[in-house]
Amino acid sequence: MLKTRSLLGAGVLLMSAGTQATEPAGLKSALAGERLGLLPSMQFRLSNGNCPDCVTIKQGLWYFQNEVLAVPLPSQPVSSFKRGGDIVRGTKEWAPDGASNQLALPGLVWLGAPHILDDAHILADGAHVRSSDDAVTSLALAPKLASNLSYWDPKTTAFFAQREVRMRGTYSEADGKSSFVARTVWPKDFAIDQAKLRAQPLGKDESFATYVRAEGGGAASPFSTRLLWERKPGQARQWQDKPVIGVMLNGAQGDDDEAYGGHFAVATGYLGREGEWSDWIVNNFYNLDSVSEKGIIAAPVPMDNYLMDLNSGQQYYRPSYMLVAVLSNARTAAAYQGGVQRVFNQFYRHDFTYQHAKANCAGISLDVFKGLGWNVPQRGPTSNLKALGAYAYLSAKDMSLASGRKMYDYLTEEQVRLYPAVAFEAAGNDLLQLVGATKGKARKLTAYEKQLQGDIEALVLVRIPQIPSSRVMGSNPVFSFSEYRQRTPPNQADWKIVPVGPRPFPDALRDASTPPPKASSPVPLPVAGIALGGVIGIGALIRRRRKPRASADQGV
Repeated sequence: MLKTRSLLGAGVLLMSAGTQATEPAGLKSALAGERLGLLPSMQFRLSNGNCPDCVTIKQGLWYFQNEVLAVPLPSQPVSSFKRGGDIVRGTKEWAPDGASNQLALPGLVWLGAPHILDDAHILADGAHVRSSDDAVTSLALAPKLASNLSYWDPKTTAFFAQREVRMRGTYSEADGKSSFVARTVWPKDFAIDQAKLRAQPLGKDESFATYVRAEGGGAASPFSTRLLWERKPGQARQWQDKPVIGVMLNGAQGDDDEAYGGHFAVATGYLGREGEWSDWIVNNFYNLDSVSEKGIIAAPVPMDNYLMDLNSGQQYYRPSYMLVAVLSNARTAAAYQGGVQRVFNQFYRHDFTYQHAKANCAGISLDVFKGLGWNVPQRGPTSNLKALGAYAYLSAKDMSLASGRKMYDYLTEEQVRLYPAVAFEAAGNDLLQLVGATKGKARKLTAYEKQLQGDIEALVLVRIPQIPSSRVMGSNPVFSFSEYRQRTPPNQADWKIVPVGPRPFPDALRDASTPPPKASSPVPLPVAGIALGGVIGIGALIRRRRKPRASADQGV
């Protein structure tokens, strides 16, 4: 008979045979002495989506019925929401001055597993893990999803066997033997060590784009950190327990021609005493209306889950890059976190839906900043003229107005909202300008921008390599439509695509007072206007041609 450790945590696990087994050092509940981003874990309890007494909105719980969640204690304040899908307006009305007096709790944080095993070493056989007290526990891996194209292999074991790790998973005892089923494995040497950082600002011919593109995107490069700017150079750094905002860019996958754009997210938390950052909360937006082949569900998640979950972790299929703003005050990060938590409530309710052009991971994330008052400089659409031509061509080629509309939306959307890499570069450039590290076009700053400007103590670039596995190595994401076209085969029938199934949202969960988001018309307004103008012009030409003929007939 098997007994798993209590979700609430305890020092000793009771065996079914009446004996006691001492747990390995470093084992604890997923909420014991932890942080969830900016919030202490003591304000949460463990549950799952089948929770009948959770204060979390029912729409959010529906997506995580069999998943381990951290949910707010009944006594804690919980983020609310504003009905409707206007993220900028809703955020601005919630925090008109770009600040919030108190950070409420998110309705849920997706933990994925009930236990943490810290300060551990995976043995070379990949079947055991040694804790810091030299206890050896059997190690198993969370099952590979059938739809996932790749997984942990001997290369992964060799990578993690070289370093100390922190794992999320499920610990159990059976027949006098202990076992840990790992769902997340985090390499503890991936730390932001302030003592080792040396000032290395962007050079004359450098940019965020060249940094991201370096070494083919850096999938096989070592983990590295780079200090771009600090407010008080030469003075002893005291960043331990400092709040942060992390702007995250994930690269291009190597086996999916639809994934060259990469992914974008914003994280908040505190920098650990030894440079730890695995407990930051990442606000991860994905399409809720399709089932990810890797099991990804949009949610606030701990950084170690976001990057290193064995199925859904970003680092198992591409490299990543992060710009970290170390802050003197938590208010700037708390305002963002409070705003984005409200957006998650709207998202789960389907007040708005994920759209790859108009409301994707970059657009949603930056809209929260815009609502607070950070106006990241825009670059404009790719080309309105090309959009019209592409609409006509694809509509005729594919015999589908929807196909033409999809491309039209891509080419007319603001590039900073459309491309994760462009969003990363634009945000990075503006942060450097705000703190005076670079010069740019002057503008009148909002209250939130002034607050951000004054709170930043340092800006650090982080490069995170891809974890070796059975998956092919990824690369840097694209920065433009033309770059995307260069990477993909000319014939779309030759593209490598991972098909995903739909996940219909139950009508019973829809708010009757909130109408469902309207689908875009297959014919964009400019196209309709051109077509209407053409019809009117042709009619006028026909009338002009008929008038002389009628006059001639009258003179005969």
